[in-house]
Amino acid sequence: MSPAVLFLLLLVLSFGVVLYFLWPTREEKAVEQQLAGIEEARATSGKAADTILKKEVQSSTPWLDDIINGIPASAALTRLISQSGQKWQMGPLVCFAFVATIIAWWLASTIIPSVLLSPLVGVAVGLSPCLYLYVLREVRFRRIESLLPEAVDLMARGLRAGHGVGAVLEMVGNEVDDPVGSEFRLMTEQQNLGLPLREAILNMLDRVPLDDVRFLATAILLQKETGGNLALILDKTASVMRERSRLRGQLRIYTAQGRITGWILCFVPFVMFGLINITNRNYERTLFTDPLGLHMVYGGLILMAIGVLIIRKIVSIKV
Repeated sequence: MSPAVLFLLLLVLSFGVVLYFLWPTREEKAVEQQLAGIEEARATSGKAADTILKKEVQSSTPWLDDIINGIPASAALTRLISQSGQKWQMGPLVCFAFVATIIAWWLASTIIPSVLLSPLVGVAVGLSPCLYLYVLREVRFRRIESLLPEAVDLMARGLRAGHGVGAVLEMVGNEVDDPVGSEFRLMTEQQNLGLPLREAILNMLDRVPLDDVRFLATAILLQKETGGNLALILDKTASVMRERSRLRGQLRIYTAQGRITGWILCFVPFVMFGLINITNRNYERTLFTDPLGLHMVYGGLILMAIGVLIIRKIVSIKV
């Protein structure tokens, strides 16, 4: 191991340990934010009009928050965190991804002596939290799709019983299981804080960009602007949602073999590579030291990516 790599590893580990012990607790963060708000209000009093809009804070550290807000992909990553239902902050997530990338890069350079593959492994490990968020988002969206027809039926029954739109939205938030209940509770809280119904529904649509939620939002907003029997519209919307859910279930059954094939293509080569290296570390070392072996690895990765994209295109059927 070269001294430069060892020094870089020790520097990263030392920075991680110091950051772990000096990281403020949740209570300290809340107190710090309150004090910062008071100081900012005092500084801006008499100079500019105060705002009651909530400011999205990406990190409790101001300079890190400014850096993260300057990243082009910060808005997309913040939306991904919101859609996955997590309460993560961008600051710890970015720090973890950076440290994980450096450590994985160094470990991969000791096992795979390749100038191109080692950084790719480091970047892949650094992006693993994003992949985890994507998986959580897909699981959450499927749960919402399964619970949303029940919520729409509850809204239709509440409207027939004489309740208003705001009351039935609050009823769904209290009676339906999460994550549908939590989304409707957040929408009700935003309305109670003064946000118009249209903006609250559009915010929920931004957090849950599903076609079924778009149908529901369109039905409520259209009835609010033009009038009509909203209970009857919601009954039709619920039947459409159930039919779409039935078709999606059938498509998952029909495409199960293709999806399993895609997962096998993704993970089995890497699992076999790890098992072979555990039993005999030098068995595949020639593959990364010989130029022909490196070309074979690059070609295999490219063909694997093309195969996964083709399988994804085949099994992705819009309903």
